[in-house]
Amino acid sequence: AVGSVALAHPLADHVLPMNKDLLVVGGGVTGMNAALSLADQGFRIFLAERSKELGGVAKDIHRTLEGEDVQAYMSDLIERTLNHDRIQVLTQAIIVDHTGMLGMFKTGLQIGPRMAYRQITHGATIMATGALPNRPKEYLLDEHQAVVTQLELDAILENQKEKAATWQDVVMIQCVGSRCPENPNCSRVCCQSAVKNALRILDLHPEAQIYVLYRDMRTYGFQEDYYRIARERGITFIKYDAEDKPLVKEAGERVSVTFHEPILDRKIEVSADCLALSTGLVADDEATEDLGMIFKLPRTSDGYFLEDHIKLRPVDLPVPGFLVAGTAHAPKTIRESIGQAQAAAGRALTLFAKDTINLGAAVAKVDSKKCAACLICVRACPFDIPFINADGYSEIDPAKCHGCGVCAADCPAKAIQHMQYEDDQIMAKVDGLLEGML
Repeated sequence: AVGSVALAHPLADHVLPMNKDLLVVGGGVTGMNAALSLADQGFRIFLAERSKELGGVAKDIHRTLEGEDVQAYMSDLIERTLNHDRIQVLTQAIIVDHTGMLGMFKTGLQIGPRMAYRQITHGATIMATGALPNRPKEYLLDEHQAVVTQLELDAILENQKEKAATWQDVVMIQCVGSRCPENPNCSRVCCQSAVKNALRILDLHPEAQIYVLYRDMRTYGFQEDYYRIARERGITFIKYDAEDKPLVKEAGERVSVTFHEPILDRKIEVSADCLALSTGLVADDEATEDLGMIFKLPRTSDGYFLEDHIKLRPVDLPVPGFLVAGTAHAPKTIRESIGQAQAAAGRALTLFAKDTINLGAAVAKVDSKKCAACLICVRACPFDIPFINADGYSEIDPAKCHGCGVCAADCPAKAIQHMQYEDDQIMAKVDGLLEGML
């Protein structure tokens, strides 16, 4: 150690200013809440949405289980976002490239119908790309007019109340396209959607017979109160096994649903005016895969973004400066998505509390006279930092270097030195060790 210190020389930290602009990817309820939370505190926000308008899946939902008007809330949220002087909304925006690190990111986007290229600089990023409604090919969905999803049933109950008021028999099947090998996760919203729509049908037609076929009812928390109310009002809940799914057949304008009743231990057939399928959510694989490759973010086997630590860093992604919120992380309710959006905004605020970024001094440095441009460092670096410059030798940007030392260890020409562990310092340690042994 003494021999190493004798060869040491002072190192100066690299300090750069912190860019306090924020990029929010996704213009749904989560992205807009995160953007507004920080914009109201004076930060400039770039809100990138790939579709033509803001809103995401929430713009197709009309009521919550508690009876709240989702459309009124979304209209107000969109208006506040579009009119906020600290939020720049970029619709029809596709992210195509990305460089930099926490506090000094550069992200390239193609925006608008003409796909005009624009590069923005920002200090942190919140991933709020959301999820998609699942639409599996089961139970005559898209084949019979009486078969709808819970999302479509919600629209019927809002806009075609006269039609719903004529239904005498309604069947709902839970976990359609969920909790199966193709989509093993629970969507969390299906059970409450079924209870919500069943109660709304009874409000329109109190004499209607409603059967909810479920594998497990997951109306957690205070949602259990509405499940209890549904049972008290006469809605029939019947458990079915995944190995013995209900059988659905056409029956003119109706559909015939046959299922096993476990208490009676026999098959029951119901001729239903409406069959509502609880199809839930699936990850937006196209978006998360493309963005995961561009930003180098890990994903779960289901296609959602994977947080850094589920308990200690629940909204942080493994790449510093990247945060996640909403259904881009996992299936969630609107309330849960809003809560996580506020958490991500608060975490971004802690990142922006510093005015500068201290990059440290323990970075790699290239000796251009020794470099043979063999590309080994370019291939070895896990962060893709080294590149061959216009002069024909490797170059490492100290502002981006993580100081891991992989390139210095792999360079066959010894052209790269780690500024805290240079070759002569390491050899001095070895010589001192050998002298002590001999």
